[in-house]
Amino acid sequence: MKQREEKDSLGTVNVPANAYYGAQTERARQNTLHSGLRLPMAFIRALALIKLFAAEANVDLKRLDPDVAQAIIGSARKVAEGGLEQAFVVDLFQTGSGTSTNMNMNEVIAAHANERLTGAIGGKSPVHPNDHVNLGQSSNDVIPTALHISALQAIARDLLPRFETLRQTLAEKADQWGGIRKIGRTHLQDAVPMFLGDEFGAYARQVTLSMARIKSASKGMRELALGGTAVGSGTNTPPGFAAMVIKKINRHLDMDFLEAENHFEAQAARDAAVEMSGTLKSTAVSLMKIAEDLRWLASGPRCGLGEIQLPALQPGSSIMPGKVNPVVPEMVLQAAAQVIGNDTTITLAGQKGQFELNTMQPLIVYNLLQSIRLLGESARVLAEKCIKGIKANREKCEGYVEKSLALATYLVPRLGYDRAAELSMLAHQTGTTIRQIVIENKVLTSAEFDDLIGEDQ
Repeated sequence: MKQREEKDSLGTVNVPANAYYGAQTERARQNTLHSGLRLPMAFIRALALIKLFAAEANVDLKRLDPDVAQAIIGSARKVAEGGLEQAFVVDLFQTGSGTSTNMNMNEVIAAHANERLTGAIGGKSPVHPNDHVNLGQSSNDVIPTALHISALQAIARDLLPRFETLRQTLAEKADQWGGIRKIGRTHLQDAVPMFLGDEFGAYARQVTLSMARIKSASKGMRELALGGTAVGSGTNTPPGFAAMVIKKINRHLDMDFLEAENHFEAQAARDAAVEMSGTLKSTAVSLMKIAEDLRWLASGPRCGLGEIQLPALQPGSSIMPGKVNPVVPEMVLQAAAQVIGNDTTITLAGQKGQFELNTMQPLIVYNLLQSIRLLGESARVLAEKCIKGIKANREKCEGYVEKSLALATYLVPRLGYDRAAELSMLAHQTGTTIRQIVIENKVLTSAEFDDLIGEDQ
């Protein structure tokens, strides 16, 4: 493989001749873990946007030559639009500030810009990765800034719209099945009757509340650390720089980010990301409850509850012909479990904010963006491939109500708890229904019994 020489403060390094990165990236590539994991491209694209608009702001502030700035802007735009992906070679498990990824970005933009200006990839002239691409910035402020931008972009674009679709799909089923009476269950045991629509309405409400929690947690992630540079003091950054860049980012993305009220806090702690992760965890728990209920309600098809029928998507067994499994709820359960695990990782990583810098930022980035993606995909597939096609089994739902001993609850106001319990035990021992017991024992007529159990309709 042909190579070229690149230099940094530690000396000369050989890199592949056609690589759009330089010495610092190559050292990081050699020294980091070979986990096979990389920071998500959504994050990389957000970081490129910061470089793009930082170059524009530096021109506005007369700190950067316009020709150099235009070269940076062009190359940063290419990365922001999804280009040069193969040039981002640093492993996820790297220096905890994310400096290696920031320098990977700086060197890629500089190398690509220099190629466009001179015909030769790499080097530090006329575009320098530190002096020009990184001007007015530090890894310590751009990495958390890119985290917040990429996370809120993903939430606004991919997560909340899909959750709204899921909510609407559940609400439609709730309306459709409002008249189907079924048995309620607590402790996996028969409870008093309810309506199938009530059950699905509860699921819709869980999704609504999850969305509200995510929106609330998003407020803390609107603050951006940009402008704090090394420790939060803004060293080597002119007044107004961060505000200018953020204004440009907001205009481009149609977002409403703010400069951090306290830059020292914005760099020392990742509390907003930890809060968001906790919110995503509670959302995952909600999805787990819904998905698990669907599996139970559709269990069977002949020897389970069978109150609903899920769409048959694929064969479910390599040995049992005709078996169909609840694949979508099981996918959702697994994705939700991953999100819960990610939250534990982010919680531990959030604790590593000693003094003025958190040193597990790449790990927070990876896990938070993965959680957002997994929940968005879970909501999409659950709505499109499962809930939309569910059918209700009215006969089974209403048949279980008639057989349930929990109907004895309706006898309590008229007969008292003890007498109702006695009749319930008698029905259980004889294998009859509550209706049959009260009629056979001349406690109530059939019409009187119907009036009692119809009170909550």
